[in-house]
Amino acid sequence: MRKLFLGLSVVFTLLLPVSQALAKPPEGGWVFDSSPNYPDFTRVIIKETGGKLTGVITSRWYGDLPMQDLRAEGDTLVFKINNGNPRVTPTGIVIKAEGISIRMTGNLWYQSFNLTAHKGSKRELKALDFQVYPLPPYRVVPQKALAPTPPMGWNSWNRFNTEIDDKTVREIADALVSSGLRDAGYVYVNIDDGWQGMRDADGVLMPNAKFPDMKALADYVHSRGLKIGIYSSQGPKTCGGYEGSYGHVEQDARTFANWGMDYLKYDLCSGEAFYYTKEAVYASYQQMGEALAATGRDIVFSLCQYGRFDVGSWGRDVGGHLWRTTGDIEDNYARMAWIGFDANGKPNHTGPNGWNDPDMLEVGNGGMTTDEYKTHMSLWALMAAPLLLGNDVRSMTPETAAILSNRDVIAIDQDIAGVQGLPVKKDATHEIWTKKLSDGATAVGLFNHSDRPITLSGEWAQIGLGGASEVRDLWTHTNTRSDKAYSYTLPAHGVVMLKVR
Repeated sequence: MRKLFLGLSVVFTLLLPVSQALAKPPEGGWVFDSSPNYPDFTRVIIKETGGKLTGVITSRWYGDLPMQDLRAEGDTLVFKINNGNPRVTPTGIVIKAEGISIRMTGNLWYQSFNLTAHKGSKRELKALDFQVYPLPPYRVVPQKALAPTPPMGWNSWNRFNTEIDDKTVREIADALVSSGLRDAGYVYVNIDDGWQGMRDADGVLMPNAKFPDMKALADYVHSRGLKIGIYSSQGPKTCGGYEGSYGHVEQDARTFANWGMDYLKYDLCSGEAFYYTKEAVYASYQQMGEALAATGRDIVFSLCQYGRFDVGSWGRDVGGHLWRTTGDIEDNYARMAWIGFDANGKPNHTGPNGWNDPDMLEVGNGGMTTDEYKTHMSLWALMAAPLLLGNDVRSMTPETAAILSNRDVIAIDQDIAGVQGLPVKKDATHEIWTKKLSDGATAVGLFNHSDRPITLSGEWAQIGLGGASEVRDLWTHTNTRSDKAYSYTLPAHGVVMLKVR
């Protein structure tokens, strides 16, 4: 997900004048005079029925958020709200009565706020109702065979965040061609969050000023022998605060198809607030899967919901072709290693047309060493993970280009058997992974967790191989005969990757 705004799980305190002492708890509704774009609070409603307090805070991002565990403590009302994101530490927020108004102050993720609200009329409060759209009844969406091997391409998020535009996308497409990366298999040019504008009078989602003609952009990318992808969310807002597909799912699918899109990344984001059960999350992805199918266009469907609810067990059933297994990757060894070594998804979920997705590549973004980036690339290849570049391919160093264009390593990722590799030996200093290949050979990854070089030695039989008549080192591109034993020196946080017969 991943995102600028990972969620909302906060504690509110409503302070009233001491003279009221909560002898009569407040009732009624207040309308905020203004609110920051995130999470765009609109109103607060508190009721007392039979001596029991209930309340709701409404947000244009998250809808109606019930006040949970609402209780009176002297002259305060204490409660929590939760948007369905289990990863968020609660943050305190105070709402204080000021005569006939209230003031809400506090901090939410990256910002502090100081908001006033006035007593709302019935008409004002009604106008701020959050419209709820029904989800479809459970169905299985027939999956199109659009990803026989893990998708390869480029995505704008890791390097550009929401600062992406038409010119950059065109230049990236050109660079994929001129660098040889297109011919190495990187064919998708995926625009992530930040392209969206507003909806027109008919509800059609328009791109913002940075993308003057999305159809023309798609045509350009196609003319370069590439495919193009786009991003949306089933919530009202995307993770970057742009217009989501909530209430316009089928309409947006038609728009994407009319533009000529070949790939959709669909991100749960603000939908967490009301799509927080397995059934609701399934239905929300099913809805878009059916909408994409109805367009008649072949569009790879990427599910971004952070691995919740054992997504690999049902991702294909909503028409999906890949599904995120974790939260976002970061350009540092610790985060990359945790995702790859410890949170890489269930191997029985991976195979042709359905792939565990540990998130995009960070190779070339500058936060890791060359050896760490080789580890990153090797590990993703052994996992049969989608290979989606996250760097600026217009200005790659020779070292970055060599890592990303290594066809021996890419071939391990793209092996048609679609097997996800697994560790066969693991301790605090190192891991050894193996992956069976369609030609009868085995890919082997020797990984060094420590921050100093180590030497790994042993017999092939100890890692499940009877012997090795031929061994190819996929990073040095050299062939050797090894027979019964192996011995390799690995740099700090480094890898030796082999193809063994």
